[in-house]
Amino acid sequence: MFEINRQEVPSTSRRKFMEQTARQLLGVSFLPLMATQAQGASSRSKGTAKQVIYLFMDGAMSQLDTFDPKPGSEVQGETKTIDTNVAGVKFGQNLPELAKMMDQLVLIRSLSTQTGDHDGGKYLMRTGYKAIASTRHPSLGPWIQKLAGKGNEILPGSVVIGGGSGHPAAGYLGAQYAPVPISDARRGVENSKPPKYLTAERFDNRMRLTERFDRAFENKYRTAQVSGYADLYREAISLMRSDELAVFDVNQEPEKVRKAYGEDGFGLGCLLARRLVEHGVRFVEVNLGGWDMHTNLFSSMAGRAQVLDKAVATLLADLKSKGLLDQTLVVVGTEFGRTPTINQNAGRDHHPGAYSCVLAGGGVIGGTVYGETDKEARTVEKDPVSVQDFNSTIAYALGLDPSEEIYSPDQRPFTLGHDGEPLMQLFG
Repeated sequence: MFEINRQEVPSTSRRKFMEQTARQLLGVSFLPLMATQAQGASSRSKGTAKQVIYLFMDGAMSQLDTFDPKPGSEVQGETKTIDTNVAGVKFGQNLPELAKMMDQLVLIRSLSTQTGDHDGGKYLMRTGYKAIASTRHPSLGPWIQKLAGKGNEILPGSVVIGGGSGHPAAGYLGAQYAPVPISDARRGVENSKPPKYLTAERFDNRMRLTERFDRAFENKYRTAQVSGYADLYREAISLMRSDELAVFDVNQEPEKVRKAYGEDGFGLGCLLARRLVEHGVRFVEVNLGGWDMHTNLFSSMAGRAQVLDKAVATLLADLKSKGLLDQTLVVVGTEFGRTPTINQNAGRDHHPGAYSCVLAGGGVIGGTVYGETDKEARTVEKDPVSVQDFNSTIAYALGLDPSEEIYSPDQRPFTLGHDGEPLMQLFG
């Protein structure tokens, strides 16, 4: 959107000033910023999605104990398997509600990567690139906003719920594409209203004074960073003054609805995600941690998987009842899988060689199982899927071209898909 003139002065100090001012005045913090095939892909896209809800299982969810169990195998351990409503497809025992909805899901069992550390794996899944010191790549939400635009003039283009630190956020795309972080869906956008002692008149006076300083600095130092932070700042003020801010308040939902999702952070995060996409937010990521089960996996799995099962099943049913499922791609992803071999602490260790992810809505063909692992879910035996293929498929669902090039500030070309191939056969 903006190009940097390399002859102009750096805007680092101004950037910090603007960020601090926004936090102090608004109480809103933002996440840290730090060719032939392309033409064909966009023209034949058949995805119906307009927005994405990405449910990230932080810590590396075990494929064997959720979506790719191996009944009768020695490596299955204590997790039993259950039938789904699609013949021949089984889930781990702790996903009974999703098992009843398999006919609405696409189950991809053949993801694999060579990145087996958490930070690297999460960065790769969210950006499609390996982390390097010289470049901070944008995550999927900012990418999608860059390519598709915002769906609501007032609300942010993307939101991350419960993401914690280390999220790649907007990367080199700049502050204007930064996702808004919500630490806890139960609290929404914290400190988003001026304190009681600050009258509307005084608040407006402060904003006008700040705007004068901003405009003067922008006119003097015309850089993408300055413009980006200024845009972000103005959007935050617009949101504060808008009725749209109420979208972030899940307490406006009936108690029955909140209980259906689960009144934990993840369940209400899914409810908030539904409210946001209902109002045009392009991309919402909701995080559920606690999957790094090196010890006592079988006693821990029930709690984690049941939270996932309840919230996601309710989300899908809710979206469908509101006529939003076809236009919303719901993704269940994780950074890698876990070892089939059970360790001495009754847990499973890191295993990037094979893992599972799930898609629903957005025009996918429900009841589909794509890819296959061996008898122990250790290696991929059929239809391997890379992280880049997976992210390209998300773009395809939105009708976007995953090979469209965007240039970083140092004029290096990047694409959302990073040479991945979208799995077009998953869409009707």
